[in-house]
Amino acid sequence: MHEAKHFLFGKTAIVTGAGRGIGRAIARRFAVHGANVIITSRTADQLDETKRLIERGGGGGRVFAQTADVSNAGDVEKLIEDSHAIFERVDVLVNNAGVAPLAMIEEMEPEMFDHILSTNVRTVYLCTRAVWPIMREQGGGAIVNIASLAAFDPFPGFTAYGAAKAFVVAYTKSLAREGQPFGIRVHGVAPGAVETGMLRGAFPTFPSEKALDADDIAAMVEAVLSPAYRHSTGQTVPVMK
Repeated sequence: MHEAKHFLFGKTAIVTGAGRGIGRAIARRFAVHGANVIITSRTADQLDETKRLIERGGGGGRVFAQTADVSNAGDVEKLIEDSHAIFERVDVLVNNAGVAPLAMIEEMEPEMFDHILSTNVRTVYLCTRAVWPIMREQGGGAIVNIASLAAFDPFPGFTAYGAAKAFVVAYTKSLAREGQPFGIRVHGVAPGAVETGMLRGAFPTFPSEKALDADDIAAMVEAVLSPAYRHSTGQTVPVMK
């Protein structure tokens, strides 16, 4: 008896913020299961390392890396156009790009506030808007938005970040309703503390034993994309340790 292929095998997936941390873990997990993976990040050397790791990991799918600032509409349009031209479809979009600077309100300059919203909110809007007509015309697709537990339980210093991720949670629910007539699923994943450079930048002394591994989040992203979650579109799943 032949073993059934993984549900991601042969699918085409775009992962933003794939140069390191959670995005890298998601892209690698997809590739191992035979998906074609489009990875993007603003940092070329990090993106190149993710590509090398994917190619060494096997899985049978192809990987395409493109440096882009996904808060820039022109960069996003080119990314999606190039990806679609190469693979002819987009089955999955993972909106993972984000920043989480720690700043109390009196310390938060307008430029930082704008950067937090641009990277955590505008990117989700731009990437979703770009893939939507492709998914609609091909008869469906799936979008996973990476939120945060801070969306539900923000704390001092994460006011703007928590609010931005709360937007992502609400946006996920609204998009899911828009997508249902077209077979487009939209899911959210809300991690707690994850052992990444982003965590250490904000909380250098956070206990390692209390932090999730980036692959824990990648595993949940894989799970919500599975057929088992097909009736849970619009929901955001918390992941905590």
